[in-house]
Amino acid sequence: MHGMNDGNRASDARTADTASDIPAQSSTASNEGADCGALPETETSAGFDESIVHELSTLIDDGRTYAQAEIAFQKIRAKLAGKSIGIALACVIVGLILLNIAFLALAVGLVIALAPLVTIWGAIGIVVGVLLLLVAWLGYTAMKQGGILSSLFAADDGQNGGKAGS
Repeated sequence: MHGMNDGNRASDARTADTASDIPAQSSTASNEGADCGALPETETSAGFDESIVHELSTLIDDGRTYAQAEIAFQKIRAKLAGKSIGIALACVIVGLILLNIAFLALAVGLVIALAPLVTIWGAIGIVVGVLLLLVAWLGYTAMKQGGILSSLFAADDGQNGGKAGS
């Protein structure tokens, strides 16, 4: 029996030597064809190619990975945008408060500056009157601009002759 095993080993070695002389057409050739875009010739008994199923499952996994990465990116982006909006809003609020203080200081300064020319009550009346006129003018301008804005959106109804849907 020992001799038979030696003979099998010798024939295996000869087969390996002759196999290297023969061009590879088995699984190596089908794998090379798959790398070049050609479909392998082996199909399963179910009627579809296993490599296509593998490619589709890889594609689905890649799509899932991309979707998870995109969701994570958008979450981070939303957090950064929220933080930026918060900082900007805080800056606007502080700026408006400081602007209000500056106008109060201007009004007080005008009252102090006008007091020697007219009485203190006259200086207060002049400053308050001018500020009220300024507020009235700003309110009138805002209403006028609101009317223009309203007419821009109402212009579509007037162009259609009052007919809806034409």
